[in-house]
Amino acid sequence: MKQNSKIALGGIISALSLALMLMTSVLPFLTYTLPILSGALLMLIVIEIGKKWALYVYISVSIISMFILADKEAAIMYLMFFGYFPILKSVLEKKLKGFFEYLIKFLVFNSSILLSYVIIVYIFRLPVETMTKTYLVLILISANVLFYMYDLMLTKLVMAYISNWRKSFIKLFK
Repeated sequence: MKQNSKIALGGIISALSLALMLMTSVLPFLTYTLPILSGALLMLIVIEIGKKWALYVYISVSIISMFILADKEAAIMYLMFFGYFPILKSVLEKKLKGFFEYLIKFLVFNSSILLSYVIIVYIFRLPVETMTKTYLVLILISANVLFYMYDLMLTKLVMAYISNWRKSFIKLFK
């Protein structure tokens, strides 16, 4: 892919990601879903032009989101996990297999989510409901199940993209 096509693709994916992130102001019940979708768009960058370009898009969307989003929780969730996970996923799946791959993914997920909530509560001082330890453990277990499903969804999306849509997509950026 030519340099100007790479820049155009990076700009388009950045704009789409930011548009999704901005929708959290209009649809606040999608505080977690929209950063997930926004991050999933980075898989296109990883596949078509590489991890370095995907990292640039992630950084630009993260910085702009932190400045312009009213929903700081969504911005932090993107910054702390959902934005970089597609890049990390591609690296881990090339380097590791099986148990160790999932061990690293789950360690990164859990530490990122816990750190996100520390930032949300103690730095941004966003109100959080008071919860019992049992309730927090159940939420964390549920979040891990959802993360596993998210990881599988990304894998299926990549496979569908490569087998069904890639040829058409590449024609647009020749």
